[in-house]
Amino acid sequence: MSLTGIALVLIAASLLILLAVLIPILQTIKHTAASIGNLADMVQGELRPTLQELTAVLAELRTVGGEVAEHTDDVKKFMTALGETGTNLNSINRSVGAVTTVLNTTSIWATGARVAGKYLLEQYLKKRGGK
Repeated sequence: MSLTGIALVLIAASLLILLAVLIPILQTIKHTAASIGNLADMVQGELRPTLQELTAVLAELRTVGGEVAEHTDDVKKFMTALGETGTNLNSINRSVGAVTTVLNTTSIWATGARVAGKYLLEQYLKKRGGK
């Protein structure tokens, strides 16, 4: 065989080896492309409803946020009224405390006066009865 024949045989063998390696690679690439296509279809199929749900949730959040903003003034008014009520209750408590102190003092004086009156009456009756 001549040098050209050997070179042709080597080239042919190289091409066969290259084809033997390239065919499985090309099949794998074809399967990968098909899988990627299926994945893209699945993602699009799942993504659209998810995006629609997300849009609905965002709309609800906007509505709730608007309602919260509307009721913020009501909450402020309520908290102000609650603070004023606390102040008024404190004033009432102080007034009741003062009245209670006065009543206790009056009760003590009344009891003292009653005891003193009894004592004086007894002393008077003893002096009168003793004569």
